[in-house]
Amino acid sequence: MKIKCLLLIFIVNSLCFSLFGQTFIGIGNLKYFERAYPDITFERRYDLKAQDWVINVTVPSVPGDKNSPGKTTEFYWANASFLPAEELPNKDKYWPLLYTYLEELADPADFTEEQKEQIKKFSSDENRKNGAGTPMFLFDAIYDSNTRRSLETHIKRIKFLGKMTNVHDRMVEPLGRVEKRINNLAKADSSVQEFLNNLSSTDAYSWRIIDGTKRKSFHSYGIAIDILPRSQGGKQIFWSWAADKYPDTWMLVPLKNRWMPPDSVIKVFEEEGFIWGGKWVIYDNMHFEYHPELIQYNFYRKM
Repeated sequence: MKIKCLLLIFIVNSLCFSLFGQTFIGIGNLKYFERAYPDITFERRYDLKAQDWVINVTVPSVPGDKNSPGKTTEFYWANASFLPAEELPNKDKYWPLLYTYLEELADPADFTEEQKEQIKKFSSDENRKNGAGTPMFLFDAIYDSNTRRSLETHIKRIKFLGKMTNVHDRMVEPLGRVEKRINNLAKADSSVQEFLNNLSSTDAYSWRIIDGTKRKSFHSYGIAIDILPRSQGGKQIFWSWAADKYPDTWMLVPLKNRWMPPDSVIKVFEEEGFIWGGKWVIYDNMHFEYHPELIQYNFYRKM
């Protein structure tokens, strides 16, 4: 019942951002960004004229070294959207960067007819093209990705889980921790070893636009990684591919018929600051994305 209610909240929140306006998220929630990016400085002041908080975000030139020279960018809090001043008039077009990320995987067998219709609306071409979306401005500042040229000065080639891939230099340490922990799990857990043996690729950086939108993919920042298996065992892995076969029922594909990494692997990623696309209603089971602010916001609020 708890997961069913949380899922409904997640779907409704997403639809509300795109159709009906936004849920209020106060400035006190800035602490989740401060925890998530400890080397980045977030300084606030209140703008009486705009009636909103101004956040000066200073990103050090050397990741992890708060004392290295930094670049400061000014944003308005704008309900946790981090918008530049010129975008304030358009704030209803952007989602907050803090939203519900489920701790446990929801079972599509529990979806109500109302939820099914909400998912269809949320995933529609019209909503993806013209609805609200993720504001990318803060991430452009953190990852120096206003242009492809500036971003690619930060791209590093690494080996991850035995496969070569390109990532943002801020991902080298988090992914290194993930890899070490997964390899340790594989020593005692045959399902994790089978997962590793079945890996085909670990694709991260790719400069591209999300299908059906005008927004950059998080792969364009080198902070998202797709872990593709050699064999899916006849199971579904990505909502859009499933929709090609099952246009009206793709969201109802049973969990047992979806390829996914072992639970322990997903948990390791999450504990190191990554969210898993398999928990999205628009599921992407191969996809992990670095968002430590969401992990802090959803899992560690009482700290």
